[in-house]
Amino acid sequence: MNPLSKLFASERRTKISEYLNEHKRATVQELCRLLKVTPATLRSDLDFLESEGLLERTHGGAMMKASGRSEYSFSNRQLNNLDKKLSIAIAAANLVTPGQCIILDASSTALELAKVLAQKEMRLTVITNGINSAMELSNNQLITVILIGGVVRSGSPVLEGKLGSSILCQFDIDTMFASATGFSFEDGLSDFNVYEVELKKLMAKFSRNVVALIDSSKIGGSSIAAYASTKQIDTLITDRIADPALLEKLHKEKINVVVTS
Repeated sequence: MNPLSKLFASERRTKISEYLNEHKRATVQELCRLLKVTPATLRSDLDFLESEGLLERTHGGAMMKASGRSEYSFSNRQLNNLDKKLSIAIAAANLVTPGQCIILDASSTALELAKVLAQKEMRLTVITNGINSAMELSNNQLITVILIGGVVRSGSPVLEGKLGSSILCQFDIDTMFASATGFSFEDGLSDFNVYEVELKKLMAKFSRNVVALIDSSKIGGSSIAAYASTKQIDTLITDRIADPALLEKLHKEKINVVVTS
């Protein structure tokens, strides 16, 4: 049996996004041949990706949008749930101790954490692929900032790809602080940007601890590509845990849950 026929939905959708990024458009038949799935399965995947704003359906196929879903633009995301992100950032900063080497992803929540850390009298090394976070932290002479990544997306202060990621193995990294488009117990931390996800997988791999910065709007959600399983998460910081069953599952996995006020 062709291994592609065993792909999970999230893996198929990642491959569809990658294919459309490279070829710009494709027919249903073309994608069915690529993934070894039925037209019904393929159309379900296309419907999901369209709802995520990652592609546009065409007659008999699909095409990649010139840019991602507008509401996912960084400037808009930065303003969404800002009070919750700030409370999460303050709680996360309390986990950072002098002399540590930490990673911040390029999320808007991590940017709030960078702003908090930039005000502290604390010697740190911070690795990030977030341009805005790097600029905030560079104002503090006690903080060594290492910017990694590769390609700058249009209209986004985020470095994507794995260029320069080999530097990760040269550091003793204490903790990765990262957000996501969605978090569910089954899928872990997932995001809509398949290129940034590949870098975040490496960041999680080389970090001793992973701290998830997840506001309540993201709990129970899932996007097209996972970068860290639930088992990889050491601490989850959120503004609210709505589902007692989820909290119990997290405790069973020995995940520390911090709920901000």
